[in-house]
Amino acid sequence: MLLADVPPQTLPARSMMAFTLASHIILVPLGVALPLITLIMHGYGLRRGDATALLLARRWSAVMAVQFAIGVVTGTVLSFEFGLLWPGMMGRWGDVFGIGFGVEAWAFFLEAVLIAVYLYGWRRLPSRAHFLLGLPLPLVALLGAFGILAANSWMNTPRGFTLDAAGNPVDVKIWKAVFTPMFGPEYWHFVVAMFVTAGYVVAGVYAVGRLRGRRDRYHRLGFTIPFTLAAVCTPVQFVLGDSIARQVFHKQPVKFAAMEIVWRTDTHVPEYLFGRLHPNGTISGGIKIPQLDSILAGFRPDTKVTGLTSVPASDRPTPTQATIVHWTFDIMVGIGSLLVLLALWYGAMWLLRRRMPATPWFFRCAAVAGLASVVAVECGWITTEVGRQPWIVYQNMRVAEAVTATRSSSLWIMFGLVVVVYVFVFGSFLAVLLKMRARWRLADRTGGPRPPEETPETDTPYGPRSAGSRL
Repeated sequence: MLLADVPPQTLPARSMMAFTLASHIILVPLGVALPLITLIMHGYGLRRGDATALLLARRWSAVMAVQFAIGVVTGTVLSFEFGLLWPGMMGRWGDVFGIGFGVEAWAFFLEAVLIAVYLYGWRRLPSRAHFLLGLPLPLVALLGAFGILAANSWMNTPRGFTLDAAGNPVDVKIWKAVFTPMFGPEYWHFVVAMFVTAGYVVAGVYAVGRLRGRRDRYHRLGFTIPFTLAAVCTPVQFVLGDSIARQVFHKQPVKFAAMEIVWRTDTHVPEYLFGRLHPNGTISGGIKIPQLDSILAGFRPDTKVTGLTSVPASDRPTPTQATIVHWTFDIMVGIGSLLVLLALWYGAMWLLRRRMPATPWFFRCAAVAGLASVVAVECGWITTEVGRQPWIVYQNMRVAEAVTATRSSSLWIMFGLVVVVYVFVFGSFLAVLLKMRARWRLADRTGGPRPPEETPETDTPYGPRSAGSRL
């Protein structure tokens, strides 16, 4: 579709959706993976009788609850935006792929109940029963991711329906609509990315503490368990990333062409690291590596790679969009490669010397790894969504056909209000986390270690506290 045919509502609608999604996805790694990290620490504490591990698990569960509350707000806004901004898609295709959103809503509800029970149980339940009641939490978090990724993978490779004479979907087959060709690669790539990101983010907090001279067991344990989980998952994620790129090559060749800024279909296609695609098909800047793109796509230099010009200009990303996708893809792969090196550094030290690296440079890298992982997640979603343009439902409905008829000026005003609300919400989230950190540091300085005769699970950060509680 030519630019002149794009409704004026498209830009503000896409901008609002992009902003809210980019904001929400910052919280998603902790929402998906922090329950598992907390349960691992909790189980370690119970098995070893380690009060420090139980203290960390209890505090992480408080962060988990606050993060979940903020995620409810940002996730609800996204849910409304699908109907308000893209009524064309939801009206025609909602019966086909809406099951994913239904699954995600049920998972959200179950997670809220389980988090409440888990927090409540720190003070009131026997330790074993409390731990067992927390075990469903990671599974429910994965169920929520299942619902969202089912919907998104369907938008990338729509299946499970036939079209009637008017172009409306009929004869819907739910299982085929859920388990599309891209669902498996997308789901596992996303889930492992959440474990990697959350592990590095949590470990990064304690890496900063180590760099500031806090070398007690509390910081060592708080760093080791989440970082180990992330380090184990990082090479796995690198392999999964290569697998999903190959699936995109086969299932969405035009998106792959945008990711690699391939203009014409050819063999012996070079790989460009960064660079800019121009409307005439030329590429400026970047680093050109001969034949590498064909080798990566099919393991042979004579592999044919589909180019952007294989379809009409109205059915492919613009050169600017392709450049954006190419840069975000390269940034994501670059960050992933650096994280693999960091994980190998950590693993080599454990295997050879049975200890983690002691150099400050390792902890500097570990402190940065959390932020870098979040950037990689953002880049991954940009690659997925922008690379599909101009389709909102791949090869079935364009973005311009799905957008609302609301005046563009009204959408810009709504966008401004959403930005103000999100600044307040995330500012409140940060303020609460800083307040909790200050309280915990004060308790650590004034209270010292818990007396050995006191059971580690006697208090929780919320609800009534026993006399003399220091948490």
